[in-house]
Amino acid sequence: MTDHKVVSRQEWQAVRDELLQREKEHTRTADELARQRRELPWVAVEKEYRFDADDGTRTLAGLFDGRSQLLIYHFMFGPSYAAGCPVNSSMADGFDGLLPHLHARDVTLVLVSQAPLAKLQGYKQRMGWNVPWVSAADTDFNVDFGGSYTPEQVLSWGLDESALPPVVAVNAAATGTDVAGYLSESPAVSVFTRRDGAVYQTYATAGRGVEFLMGYYPILDRVPNGRDEGDAFQTWIRRHDEYV
Repeated sequence: MTDHKVVSRQEWQAVRDELLQREKEHTRTADELARQRRELPWVAVEKEYRFDADDGTRTLAGLFDGRSQLLIYHFMFGPSYAAGCPVNSSMADGFDGLLPHLHARDVTLVLVSQAPLAKLQGYKQRMGWNVPWVSAADTDFNVDFGGSYTPEQVLSWGLDESALPPVVAVNAAATGTDVAGYLSESPAVSVFTRRDGAVYQTYATAGRGVEFLMGYYPILDRVPNGRDEGDAFQTWIRRHDEYV
């Protein structure tokens, strides 16, 4: 017997209709936020960045691959990592199917990480992905745009590992590094546009702001148990070849 409230179909429909109005308000608010994102001012990117890619060295402008809009996900795979972050990996699992649709709307999606290219290539093969992935190991790009931190920056935080959420230690172990090494990388999104040969940053977000890339969360938010995480935030997430 369930301990959840059970009502008649008519009573359920009345409550559902009330919630639907709030969901519609939420949708309209999201539409307005999207408009405000598009109206953000731009900042010119004047520093020269060069990335290691499968086909050689690419500039930031080269990552656009002929399109006018570029979304970069700063994938958490640092120099000390033996494997990519499981949570970041769960996001990337859904990217390949998006690429044709994004390309149709003049958007290029690229992963950028601080680890050497050979590590990224090996992990990409293991995961079975096709999404473009480049290394920022020889450039300041990830540090400049909030995707990575220097060892000095991490040290300056004076980390109290016992006060960190459990997911940090879980993912540090899963990536084969220590907590400080794991936290040298951060989940972040950077968006750029290219106009008349110049590159501009148009948007950025980090932390929970990247959840729009986690396709399973909106689904979980609509089933009875929800995300079912509590204090164990994201500790359940594994690489897709590690679930048992």
